[in-house]
Amino acid sequence: MSPTVGPVSRDFNPYSDNGGTILAIAGEDFAVVAGDTRQSEGYNIQTRYAPKVFRLTDKAVLAVNGFAADGNMFVKKVKQRLEWYRHAHGKDMQLRAIARMIQTMLYAKRFFPYYVYNILGGIEEDGSGAVYSFDPVGSYEREACRAAGAAQSLVQPFLDNQIYFKNQTPSIDAPFPRHLPLSHVLSIVTDSFTSATERHIEVGDGLEIYIILAKGKTLAGLGLDGVKGLSEVTSTVDDSDGSASEGESLSEGERIFVLRRELKKD
Repeated sequence: MSPTVGPVSRDFNPYSDNGGTILAIAGEDFAVVAGDTRQSEGYNIQTRYAPKVFRLTDKAVLAVNGFAADGNMFVKKVKQRLEWYRHAHGKDMQLRAIARMIQTMLYAKRFFPYYVYNILGGIEEDGSGAVYSFDPVGSYEREACRAAGAAQSLVQPFLDNQIYFKNQTPSIDAPFPRHLPLSHVLSIVTDSFTSATERHIEVGDGLEIYIILAKGKTLAGLGLDGVKGLSEVTSTVDDSDGSASEGESLSEGERIFVLRRELKKD
């Protein structure tokens, strides 16, 4: 007599978590979006350079984290939609409109969602810095700062303390500032990733920090003139080496710079 065979289930999981961490901080007239470059699965490092932060327009930068394949495809589709808009209207889409477009794209795939957490940073129409954070099915909100990814539980409390001044008591004669200067924000970003790299195996290798400046703002005016490793990626840059020059013709519109740093590789 043959033994009784019970039902057999076949599981299929199309998703994977490829690690890494992203964050964004909004300033008075700038926004900073950053991400590490390690792509891993479990204990295996697939590549040490997989960018998670992408320039969309001269006033918008998108950071994606989660399933790398979904993230790359989603960025490709967002850039395609923005190019269609540029051809149809002869101008770039505004930041809040990009945020709404991303929301509808994510929500449209809610029954088989993109397994990515998105953070959009840039400059609004009034010249203020803004950060929008999204979950995989499109829920989003505007915030002053947000972290996502493998080290979110380590980085977000640090940002809450340093940006929102949570669990701090201001002195009577020196209240908390509403916005931090760019140089201070960059040091917070660098410290966040340095600490996360020390504590989390899925974060490391390299760091890319995108800086979006409002119209009329220059590196010299924000105290960053001469910073090593800083290059300009604004679409209007004509320099063959992409160097961060301070020409008057480029200071009329929004400008984007990228700052690259090394992180631990073990």
